[in-house]
Amino acid sequence: MPLTPSQRSTREWPLLIFTVLLVGAIVYPLWQNFVGDQAESWFSLAPERWAKLLLGPEQIACYVCFVWGLFIFLSRYHETRRQRAAFGLGLLSTEEGTRILPEDARPLQRRLDQLTALHGPFILANMIRTGLAKLGLSRSSLDVRETLKTQAEVDLGRLISSMATMNYLAWAIPAIGFFGTVRGLAGSMTLAGQGGEQLRIATQHLTIAFDCTLVALGLSLISMFLIHTLQRDEESLVIDCQQYCLEHLVNRIYEPDLVVAGPHGGAGMIAGNLPERSTR
Repeated sequence: MPLTPSQRSTREWPLLIFTVLLVGAIVYPLWQNFVGDQAESWFSLAPERWAKLLLGPEQIACYVCFVWGLFIFLSRYHETRRQRAAFGLGLLSTEEGTRILPEDARPLQRRLDQLTALHGPFILANMIRTGLAKLGLSRSSLDVRETLKTQAEVDLGRLISSMATMNYLAWAIPAIGFFGTVRGLAGSMTLAGQGGEQLRIATQHLTIAFDCTLVALGLSLISMFLIHTLQRDEESLVIDCQQYCLEHLVNRIYEPDLVVAGPHGGAGMIAGNLPERSTR
């Protein structure tokens, strides 16, 4: 049986191809402008200096990693916004006093399937569907609560594991920068003791080393901020979905089979555990 989708997948590899094409389309004309005759009137610094600062091989590799990660971030951020729209679809009744019987599980599941077919997969809808399926089988609110907790952990784990590419890119950017730094330092140390023209070339190698570090660390700071922002939003989404299910599903389950007769033949105490009512 195939897994039930709860979110739209991020097409990372097509985004990588688009990133390489985009960075190449931007970097190549800039390189021509920096080294061309017209560049002298655009910048106060020498055009070769700008080229070495921004358009070295390590810097371009950092740009590719950063833009790829940015596209993945935008795709996942848009998906998070779309997932939050599920709270306004009326997947469950939010009216006060609503009760859900075990016999209502199947009709509610069919209604969820109709809504997800129109709007796409949702974490919230998948969580509700899992809880209703458990309610139809066990007819126990406690079992539904545990099922929802497990499903929330599964969804959160899936979101965390799908961040692997972004986490790798955030690590790769400063690593590429340090690679350029080591390359520049190695070249400067090779020529430092020879004097004259070799000393000037050694100084240029040091400049390359510091330029790579500067660009890489700047991009890394932005990447880490985006990653932590996205993780916060996705974790908040799963927590809000879990709270929605607790308030509008678990706490509204009615278990009539738990009511037993009293000592005088009337309605007695409720046996077992009834779902708690929300105090909010």
